Amino acid sequence: MFENRRLERRLQRIEYKLDLIMRHLAITDSPALPQDSPTPPLSGPTPLSGADLAEIDALIAQGKKIHAIKLYREILPGTSLKDAKDAVEARERPYY
Repeated sequence: MFENRRLERRLQRIEYKLDLIMRHLAITDSPALPQDSPTPPLSGPTPLSGADLAEIDALIAQGKKIHAIKLYREILPGTSLKDAKDAVEARERPYY
């Protein structure tokens, strides 16, 4: 009984820390795909992988904001120019 509570609290702490990390890295949860669905749903944005974010961050660090926006739109086709610009500018701001 006590072991279960301890494991539940530990799991809650781990989930909390993971949520903080994901928020810091601007990673969103992707909804689970139905088993018979070959493509992701079109309703929500596709989350960027860590490698994609690193590449965008590298372009931002080099002062190549336009290239970063272009890459963002290549990775997420269908993203509007304004949404891509806003996303890149949000990554450009330092976290405090």
